Amino acid sequence: MAGLEKKIADRTVKVGILGLGYVGLPLAREFASAGISVLGFDVDAPKVDRINAGRSILKHVPDEQVRRIVRDGTLEATTDMSRIRQVDAVLICVPTPLTANREPDMQYVVGSCETIARYLRKGQLISLESTTYPGTTRELMKPILEASGLKAGKDFHLAYSPEREDPGNKQFTTRTIPKVVGGLTPTCRRLATALYDLAIETMVPVATLEVAESAKIMENVYRCINIAMVNELKQVFDRMGVDIWEVIRAASTKPFGFNPFYPGPGLGGHCIPIDPFYLTWKARQYGMPTRFIELAGEINTAMPHYVVGKVMDALNEQHKSLKGSRVLVLGLAYKKDIDDVRESPSIELIELLRAKGAKVDYNDPYIPRTHKQREHDLRMRSRPLSAQALARYDVVVVSTDHSCYDYDWIVEHAPLVVDTRNATAGVRKGRGKIVKA
Repeated sequence: MAGLEKKIADRTVKVGILGLGYVGLPLAREFASAGISVLGFDVDAPKVDRINAGRSILKHVPDEQVRRIVRDGTLEATTDMSRIRQVDAVLICVPTPLTANREPDMQYVVGSCETIARYLRKGQLISLESTTYPGTTRELMKPILEASGLKAGKDFHLAYSPEREDPGNKQFTTRTIPKVVGGLTPTCRRLATALYDLAIETMVPVATLEVAESAKIMENVYRCINIAMVNELKQVFDRMGVDIWEVIRAASTKPFGFNPFYPGPGLGGHCIPIDPFYLTWKARQYGMPTRFIELAGEINTAMPHYVVGKVMDALNEQHKSLKGSRVLVLGLAYKKDIDDVRESPSIELIELLRAKGAKVDYNDPYIPRTHKQREHDLRMRSRPLSAQALARYDVVVVSTDHSCYDYDWIVEHAPLVVDTRNATAGVRKGRGKIVKA
Protein backbone atom coordinates (compact mmCIF):
# COMPACT_ATOMS: atom_id res chain seq x y z
CA MET A 1 0.00 0.00 0.00
CA ALA A 2 1.65 3.20 -1.12
CA GLY A 3 1.60 6.90 -0.42
CA LEU A 4 -1.82 8.49 -0.20
CA GLU A 5 -3.68 5.21 0.15
CA LYS A 6 -1.65 4.26 3.24
CA LYS A 7 -2.12 7.68 4.83
CA ILE A 8 -5.88 7.42 4.34
CA ALA A 9 -5.93 3.90 5.76
CA ASP A 10 -4.00 4.83 8.89
CA ARG A 11 -5.79 8.22 9.18
CA THR A 12 -2.59 10.28 9.02
CA VAL A 13 -3.69 12.01 5.81
CA LYS A 14 -3.67 15.84 5.91
CA VAL A 15 -6.61 17.43 4.12
CA GLY A 16 -6.51 20.91 2.61
CA ILE A 17 -9.77 22.75 1.99
CA LEU A 18 -9.63 25.71 -0.36
CA GLY A 19 -12.42 28.15 0.49
CA LEU A 20 -13.84 28.30 4.03
CA GLY A 21 -17.35 29.47 3.28
CA TYR A 22 -20.77 27.81 3.27
CA VAL A 23 -19.34 24.59 1.81
CA GLY A 24 -15.75 24.54 3.00
CA LEU A 25 -16.21 25.23 6.71
CA PRO A 26 -18.85 22.51 7.33
CA LEU A 27 -16.69 20.04 5.37
CA ALA A 28 -13.62 21.04 7.41
CA ARG A 29 -15.64 20.52 10.58
CA GLU A 30 -16.55 16.95 9.60
CA PHE A 31 -13.00 15.90 8.74
CA ALA A 32 -11.53 17.62 11.81
CA SER A 33 -14.22 16.19 14.10
CA ALA A 34 -13.28 12.72 12.80
CA GLY A 35 -9.71 13.33 13.96
CA ILE A 36 -8.30 14.12 10.50
CA SER A 37 -5.82 17.00 10.30
CA VAL A 38 -7.30 19.85 8.22
CA LEU A 39 -5.57 22.93 6.84
CA GLY A 40 -8.10 25.44 5.53
CA PHE A 41 -7.12 28.00 2.90
CA ASP A 42 -8.86 31.31 2.28
CA VAL A 43 -7.88 34.69 0.83
CA ASP A 44 -10.00 36.51 3.44
CA ALA A 45 -7.56 37.26 6.28
CA PRO A 46 -10.22 38.38 8.82
CA LYS A 47 -12.12 35.14 8.19
CA VAL A 48 -8.95 33.10 8.74
CA ASP A 49 -8.17 34.99 11.96
CA ARG A 50 -11.71 34.44 13.22
CA ILE A 51 -11.56 30.69 12.60
CA ASN A 52 -8.11 30.36 14.20
CA ALA A 53 -9.53 32.17 17.24
CA GLY A 54 -12.17 29.44 17.48
CA ARG A 55 -15.07 31.51 16.19
CA SER A 56 -17.42 30.47 13.42
CA ILE A 57 -18.33 32.57 10.40
CA LEU A 58 -21.65 30.75 9.87
CA LYS A 59 -24.73 30.72 12.08
CA HIS A 60 -25.42 27.02 11.46
CA VAL A 61 -21.85 26.05 12.47
CA PRO A 62 -21.74 26.95 16.18
CA ASP A 63 -18.70 28.65 17.71
CA GLU A 64 -18.20 25.79 20.15
CA GLN A 65 -17.72 23.31 17.30
CA VAL A 66 -15.03 25.47 15.68
CA ARG A 67 -13.42 26.21 19.04
CA ARG A 68 -13.20 22.49 19.88
CA ILE A 69 -11.48 21.38 16.67
CA VAL A 70 -9.10 24.36 16.68
CA ARG A 71 -8.22 23.63 20.30
CA ASP A 72 -7.74 19.93 19.51
CA GLY A 73 -5.32 20.89 16.74
CA THR A 74 -7.26 19.21 13.93
CA LEU A 75 -8.20 22.49 12.21
CA GLU A 76 -5.98 25.38 11.23
CA ALA A 77 -6.73 28.14 8.72
CA THR A 78 -4.24 30.09 6.63
CA THR A 79 -3.92 32.61 3.80
CA ASP A 80 -0.52 31.18 2.82
CA MET A 81 -1.21 29.22 -0.35
CA SER A 82 2.34 27.87 -0.51
CA ARG A 83 1.32 25.52 2.31
CA ILE A 84 -0.64 23.54 -0.28
CA ARG A 85 2.59 21.54 -0.52
CA GLN A 86 2.01 20.32 3.05
CA VAL A 87 -1.34 18.64 2.43
CA ASP A 88 -2.13 15.29 0.82
CA ALA A 89 -5.46 16.32 -0.68
CA VAL A 90 -6.95 19.66 -1.75
CA LEU A 91 -10.74 19.94 -1.77
CA ILE A 92 -11.85 23.02 -3.74
CA CYS A 93 -14.93 24.74 -2.29
CA VAL A 94 -15.16 28.07 -4.14
CA PRO A 95 -18.12 29.96 -5.66
CA THR A 96 -19.35 29.27 -9.19
CA PRO A 97 -21.64 32.24 -9.95
CA LEU A 98 -23.07 33.50 -13.22
CA THR A 99 -21.84 36.41 -15.31
CA ALA A 100 -24.11 39.33 -16.15
CA ASN A 101 -25.02 37.39 -19.33
CA ARG A 102 -26.09 34.35 -17.24
CA GLU A 103 -23.11 32.28 -18.34
CA PRO A 104 -20.75 30.34 -16.04
CA ASP A 105 -18.28 32.54 -14.18
CA MET A 106 -15.37 30.16 -13.62
CA GLN A 107 -12.85 32.71 -12.36
CA TYR A 108 -12.70 31.23 -8.85
CA VAL A 109 -12.22 27.66 -10.05
CA VAL A 110 -9.60 28.76 -12.58
CA GLY A 111 -7.80 30.90 -10.00
CA SER A 112 -7.81 28.03 -7.49
CA CYS A 113 -6.37 25.60 -10.02
CA GLU A 114 -3.68 28.06 -11.08
CA THR A 115 -2.71 28.50 -7.43
CA ILE A 116 -2.67 24.75 -6.77
CA ALA A 117 -0.58 24.14 -9.92
CA ARG A 118 2.20 26.35 -8.52
CA TYR A 119 2.56 24.11 -5.48
CA LEU A 120 1.26 20.76 -6.74
CA ARG A 121 3.39 17.74 -5.86
CA LYS A 122 3.29 14.08 -6.79
CA GLY A 123 0.77 11.86 -5.06
CA GLN A 124 -1.70 14.60 -4.10
CA LEU A 125 -5.46 14.33 -4.66
CA ILE A 126 -7.37 17.33 -6.07
CA SER A 127 -11.16 17.26 -5.79
CA LEU A 128 -13.64 19.92 -6.88
CA GLU A 129 -16.78 20.38 -4.74
CA SER A 130 -18.26 23.45 -6.45
CA THR A 131 -21.39 22.91 -8.56
CA THR A 132 -20.58 23.26 -12.25
CA TYR A 133 -21.31 22.05 -15.77
CA PRO A 134 -20.43 18.54 -16.99
CA GLY A 135 -16.89 18.54 -18.30
CA THR A 136 -15.42 21.15 -15.95
CA THR A 137 -13.03 18.86 -14.12
CA ARG A 138 -11.69 17.13 -17.21
CA GLU A 139 -11.79 19.98 -19.74
CA LEU A 140 -11.03 23.04 -17.60
CA MET A 141 -9.23 21.93 -14.43
CA LYS A 142 -7.04 19.14 -15.78
CA PRO A 143 -5.06 21.25 -18.32
CA ILE A 144 -4.46 24.01 -15.76
CA LEU A 145 -3.20 21.56 -13.14
CA GLU A 146 -1.06 19.72 -15.70
CA ALA A 147 0.71 23.00 -16.53
CA SER A 148 2.67 22.13 -13.40
CA GLY A 149 4.40 19.42 -15.44
CA LEU A 150 2.62 16.65 -13.55
CA LYS A 151 0.08 14.38 -15.26
CA ALA A 152 -3.43 13.77 -13.86
CA GLY A 153 -4.14 10.12 -13.17
CA LYS A 154 -0.44 9.32 -13.14
CA ASP A 155 1.43 11.84 -10.96
CA PHE A 156 -1.60 13.21 -9.07
CA HIS A 157 -5.22 12.18 -8.61
CA LEU A 158 -8.23 14.16 -9.84
CA ALA A 159 -11.85 13.83 -8.67
CA TYR A 160 -15.19 15.59 -8.54
CA SER A 161 -17.54 15.31 -5.55
CA PRO A 162 -20.37 17.85 -5.49
CA GLU A 163 -21.32 19.63 -2.29
CA ARG A 164 -24.84 19.04 -1.01
CA GLU A 165 -25.05 21.67 1.69
CA ASP A 166 -28.45 22.80 2.95
CA PRO A 167 -27.88 25.54 5.56
CA GLY A 168 -30.33 25.37 8.44
CA ASN A 169 -31.49 21.82 7.70
CA LYS A 170 -31.70 20.10 11.10
CA GLN A 171 -32.50 16.69 9.65
CA PHE A 172 -29.34 16.29 7.54
CA THR A 173 -25.74 17.41 8.05
CA THR A 174 -22.65 17.31 5.87
CA ARG A 175 -21.74 14.02 7.53
CA THR A 176 -25.11 12.31 6.93
CA ILE A 177 -25.81 13.46 3.36
CA PRO A 178 -24.64 10.75 0.89
CA LYS A 179 -21.53 11.82 -1.05
CA VAL A 180 -21.33 11.32 -4.82
CA VAL A 181 -17.76 10.82 -6.09
CA GLY A 182 -16.38 10.57 -9.63
CA GLY A 183 -12.74 10.21 -10.63
CA LEU A 184 -10.60 10.75 -13.69
CA THR A 185 -9.46 7.12 -13.39
CA PRO A 186 -10.70 4.19 -11.30
CA THR A 187 -7.77 4.77 -8.93
CA CYS A 188 -8.65 8.46 -8.59
CA ARG A 189 -12.23 7.51 -7.74
CA ARG A 190 -11.17 4.82 -5.27
CA LEU A 191 -8.80 7.13 -3.38
CA ALA A 192 -11.26 10.05 -3.33
CA THR A 193 -14.00 7.74 -2.06
CA ALA A 194 -11.72 6.39 0.66
CA LEU A 195 -10.75 9.91 1.71
CA TYR A 196 -14.31 11.23 1.97
CA ASP A 197 -15.33 8.02 3.75
CA LEU A 198 -13.26 9.20 6.73
CA ALA A 199 -15.76 11.98 7.36
CA ILE A 200 -19.00 11.12 5.51
CA GLU A 201 -21.32 8.24 6.39
CA THR A 202 -22.47 7.12 2.92
CA MET A 203 -20.41 7.10 -0.27
CA VAL A 204 -21.86 6.94 -3.80
CA PRO A 205 -19.06 6.25 -6.31
CA VAL A 206 -20.09 6.84 -9.95
CA ALA A 207 -18.55 5.86 -13.27
CA THR A 208 -17.07 9.18 -14.42
CA LEU A 209 -16.38 12.78 -13.50
CA GLU A 210 -19.18 13.85 -15.84
CA VAL A 211 -21.77 11.63 -14.12
CA ALA A 212 -20.94 13.23 -10.78
CA GLU A 213 -21.09 16.74 -12.26
CA SER A 214 -24.39 15.97 -14.03
CA ALA A 215 -26.00 14.46 -10.93
CA LYS A 216 -25.59 17.72 -9.02
CA ILE A 217 -26.98 19.75 -11.90
CA MET A 218 -29.96 17.39 -12.19
CA GLU A 219 -30.76 17.80 -8.48
CA ASN A 220 -30.91 21.57 -8.85
CA VAL A 221 -32.80 21.55 -12.16
CA TYR A 222 -35.42 19.28 -10.57
CA ARG A 223 -36.03 21.75 -7.76
CA CYS A 224 -35.86 24.83 -10.01
CA ILE A 225 -38.50 23.51 -12.39
CA ASN A 226 -40.87 22.27 -9.69
CA ILE A 227 -40.64 25.52 -7.74
CA ALA A 228 -41.37 27.41 -10.96
CA MET A 229 -44.43 25.22 -11.47
CA VAL A 230 -45.92 26.09 -8.06
CA ASN A 231 -44.98 29.75 -8.48
CA GLU A 232 -46.92 29.81 -11.74
CA LEU A 233 -49.83 27.88 -10.23
CA LYS A 234 -49.90 30.34 -7.34
CA GLN A 235 -50.59 33.15 -9.79
CA VAL A 236 -53.17 31.11 -11.71
CA PHE A 237 -55.04 30.01 -8.59
CA ASP A 238 -54.87 33.54 -7.16
CA ARG A 239 -56.82 34.79 -10.20
CA MET A 240 -59.35 32.01 -9.55
CA GLY A 241 -59.65 32.82 -5.86
CA VAL A 242 -58.14 29.45 -4.89
CA ASP A 243 -55.63 29.15 -2.01
CA ILE A 244 -52.46 27.51 -3.42
CA TRP A 245 -51.30 26.54 0.06
CA GLU A 246 -54.46 24.59 0.77
CA VAL A 247 -54.18 22.97 -2.66
CA ILE A 248 -50.63 21.81 -1.83
CA ARG A 249 -51.74 20.45 1.54
CA ALA A 250 -54.54 18.52 -0.10
CA ALA A 251 -52.35 17.16 -2.90
CA SER A 252 -49.70 16.13 -0.38
CA THR A 253 -52.08 13.59 1.17
CA LYS A 254 -51.54 11.39 -1.90
CA PRO A 255 -49.11 8.69 -0.71
CA PHE A 256 -47.46 8.23 -4.11
CA GLY A 257 -46.60 10.18 -7.25
CA PHE A 258 -46.49 13.64 -5.64
CA ASN A 259 -43.77 15.61 -3.83
CA PRO A 260 -44.73 19.01 -2.42
CA PHE A 261 -42.90 22.15 -3.50
CA TYR A 262 -43.75 25.59 -2.15
CA PRO A 263 -44.08 29.02 -3.78
CA GLY A 264 -42.41 32.18 -2.57
CA PRO A 265 -41.14 35.61 -3.61
CA GLY A 266 -38.50 34.07 -5.89
CA LEU A 267 -35.49 31.77 -5.65
CA GLY A 268 -32.51 32.22 -3.37
CA GLY A 269 -29.32 30.50 -2.36
CA HIS A 270 -26.32 29.71 -4.50
CA CYS A 271 -27.58 26.54 -6.17
CA ILE A 272 -31.12 26.67 -7.52
CA PRO A 273 -31.21 30.16 -9.10
CA ILE A 274 -27.79 29.70 -10.73
CA ASP A 275 -26.65 26.16 -11.38
CA PRO A 276 -29.33 25.09 -13.90
CA PHE A 277 -28.01 27.78 -16.25
CA TYR A 278 -24.60 26.08 -16.22
CA LEU A 279 -26.29 23.17 -17.99
CA THR A 280 -28.16 25.53 -20.33
CA TRP A 281 -24.83 27.08 -21.36
CA LYS A 282 -23.17 23.70 -21.85
CA ALA A 283 -26.14 22.28 -23.78
CA ARG A 284 -25.87 25.09 -26.33
CA GLN A 285 -22.45 23.74 -27.28
CA TYR A 286 -24.26 20.58 -28.37
CA GLY A 287 -27.02 22.43 -30.22
CA MET A 288 -29.60 21.50 -27.60
CA PRO A 289 -32.08 24.06 -26.22
CA THR A 290 -33.09 23.58 -22.58
CA ARG A 291 -36.59 25.00 -22.70
CA PHE A 292 -37.78 23.70 -19.33
CA ILE A 293 -34.83 25.31 -17.54
CA GLU A 294 -35.16 28.61 -19.37
CA LEU A 295 -38.91 28.81 -18.79
CA ALA A 296 -38.49 27.95 -15.11
CA GLY A 297 -35.86 30.67 -14.83
CA GLU A 298 -38.21 33.23 -16.38
CA ILE A 299 -41.02 32.36 -13.97
CA ASN A 300 -38.86 32.31 -10.84
CA THR A 301 -36.97 35.52 -11.61
CA ALA A 302 -40.27 37.31 -12.25
CA MET A 303 -41.67 36.52 -8.79
CA PRO A 304 -40.34 39.66 -7.04
CA HIS A 305 -42.18 41.73 -9.69
CA TYR A 306 -45.35 39.76 -8.93
CA VAL A 307 -44.96 40.53 -5.22
CA VAL A 308 -44.51 44.24 -5.93
CA GLY A 309 -47.72 44.15 -7.95
CA LYS A 310 -49.56 42.56 -5.01
CA VAL A 311 -48.16 45.22 -2.66
CA MET A 312 -49.37 47.96 -5.00
CA ASP A 313 -52.83 46.39 -5.22
CA ALA A 314 -53.04 46.02 -1.45
CA LEU A 315 -52.08 49.67 -0.91
CA ASN A 316 -54.58 50.80 -3.55
CA GLU A 317 -57.30 49.08 -1.53
CA GLN A 318 -56.22 51.34 1.34
CA HIS A 319 -56.39 54.39 -0.97
CA LYS A 320 -52.60 54.71 -0.89
CA SER A 321 -49.88 54.80 -3.53
CA LEU A 322 -46.72 52.72 -3.34
CA LYS A 323 -44.74 55.85 -4.12
CA GLY A 324 -43.98 57.52 -0.80
CA SER A 325 -45.32 54.61 1.27
CA ARG A 326 -43.26 53.18 4.11
CA VAL A 327 -42.59 49.49 3.56
CA LEU A 328 -41.00 47.00 5.95
CA VAL A 329 -39.61 43.83 4.37
CA LEU A 330 -39.64 41.09 6.97
CA GLY A 331 -36.69 38.77 6.39
CA LEU A 332 -33.64 39.28 4.17
CA ALA A 333 -32.29 35.70 4.12
CA TYR A 334 -33.33 33.47 1.22
CA LYS A 335 -34.96 30.97 3.59
CA LYS A 336 -35.96 30.71 7.21
CA ASP A 337 -33.66 30.65 10.23
CA ILE A 338 -30.34 31.23 8.42
CA ASP A 339 -28.03 34.20 7.85
CA ASP A 340 -27.46 33.51 4.14
CA VAL A 341 -28.50 36.21 1.64
CA ARG A 342 -26.91 34.73 -1.50
CA GLU A 343 -29.26 35.44 -4.43
CA SER A 344 -32.04 36.23 -1.93
CA PRO A 345 -35.22 37.47 -3.66
CA SER A 346 -35.66 39.89 -0.76
CA ILE A 347 -32.77 41.96 -2.10
CA GLU A 348 -34.35 42.39 -5.53
CA LEU A 349 -37.72 43.00 -3.90
CA ILE A 350 -36.26 45.90 -1.91
CA GLU A 351 -34.62 47.34 -5.03
CA LEU A 352 -37.87 47.12 -6.99
CA LEU A 353 -39.87 48.76 -4.20
CA ARG A 354 -37.32 51.56 -3.98
CA ALA A 355 -37.46 52.05 -7.75
CA LYS A 356 -41.23 52.58 -7.41
CA GLY A 357 -40.63 55.36 -4.87
CA ALA A 358 -41.30 53.43 -1.66
CA LYS A 359 -39.36 54.12 1.53
CA VAL A 360 -38.10 50.66 2.43
CA ASP A 361 -36.66 49.19 5.62
CA TYR A 362 -36.02 45.57 6.53
CA ASN A 363 -35.85 43.46 9.65
CA ASP A 364 -33.87 40.24 9.95
CA PRO A 365 -32.50 39.15 13.34
CA TYR A 366 -29.82 37.05 11.62
CA ILE A 367 -28.56 39.81 9.30
CA PRO A 368 -27.88 43.04 11.23
CA ARG A 369 -26.58 44.85 8.14
CA THR A 370 -26.31 44.28 4.40
CA HIS A 371 -23.07 43.89 2.51
CA LYS A 372 -22.19 44.28 -1.15
CA GLN A 373 -23.10 41.30 -3.34
CA ARG A 374 -21.83 41.79 -6.85
CA GLU A 375 -24.24 44.33 -8.38
CA HIS A 376 -26.31 44.68 -5.19
CA ASP A 377 -25.36 47.13 -2.45
CA LEU A 378 -28.38 48.05 -0.35
CA ARG A 379 -26.40 49.74 2.46
CA MET A 380 -29.09 49.04 5.02
CA ARG A 381 -29.33 48.00 8.66
CA SER A 382 -31.98 45.78 10.20
CA ARG A 383 -34.63 47.88 11.92
CA PRO A 384 -35.86 46.80 15.36
CA LEU A 385 -39.43 45.57 15.70
CA SER A 386 -41.81 47.22 18.13
CA ALA A 387 -45.53 47.87 18.19
CA GLN A 388 -44.90 51.56 17.63
CA ALA A 389 -42.50 50.93 14.74
CA LEU A 390 -44.88 48.51 12.97
CA ALA A 391 -47.73 50.98 13.23
CA ARG A 392 -45.68 53.59 11.35
CA TYR A 393 -45.34 51.44 8.22
CA ASP A 394 -47.99 51.43 5.53
CA VAL A 395 -47.34 47.78 4.73
CA VAL A 396 -45.24 44.89 6.02
CA VAL A 397 -44.08 42.34 3.43
CA VAL A 398 -43.28 38.86 4.77
CA SER A 399 -40.42 37.69 2.57
CA THR A 400 -38.72 35.20 4.93
CA ASP A 401 -40.65 33.27 7.57
CA HIS A 402 -38.11 33.03 10.41
CA SER A 403 -39.34 30.92 13.33
CA CYS A 404 -38.59 33.75 15.76
CA TYR A 405 -41.29 36.00 14.29
CA ASP A 406 -44.57 36.21 16.22
CA TYR A 407 -47.03 36.71 13.37
CA ASP A 408 -50.05 37.13 15.64
CA TRP A 409 -48.26 40.08 17.21
CA ILE A 410 -47.06 41.45 13.86
CA VAL A 411 -50.52 41.31 12.30
CA GLU A 412 -52.03 42.89 15.40
CA HIS A 413 -49.79 45.96 15.17
CA ALA A 414 -49.18 46.35 11.43
CA PRO A 415 -51.89 48.13 9.42
CA LEU A 416 -51.37 45.86 6.37
CA VAL A 417 -49.44 42.63 5.81
CA VAL A 418 -48.56 41.15 2.41
CA ASP A 419 -47.51 37.54 3.02
CA THR A 420 -45.44 35.70 0.39
CA ARG A 421 -44.74 32.64 2.56
CA ASN A 422 -48.11 31.72 4.11
CA ALA A 423 -46.50 32.54 7.46
CA THR A 424 -49.68 34.17 8.76
CA ALA A 425 -51.90 31.16 8.00
CA GLY A 426 -52.54 30.45 11.68
CA VAL A 427 -53.14 34.05 12.75
CA ARG A 428 -56.52 34.39 14.44
CA LYS A 429 -56.39 37.86 15.96
CA GLY A 430 -55.36 41.41 15.20
CA ARG A 431 -56.69 44.33 13.22
CA GLY A 432 -54.21 44.08 10.36
CA LYS A 433 -55.40 43.03 6.93
CA ILE A 434 -53.53 40.08 5.42
CA VAL A 435 -52.96 39.80 1.67
CA LYS A 436 -51.37 36.65 0.28
CA ALA A 437 -48.83 37.18 -2.48
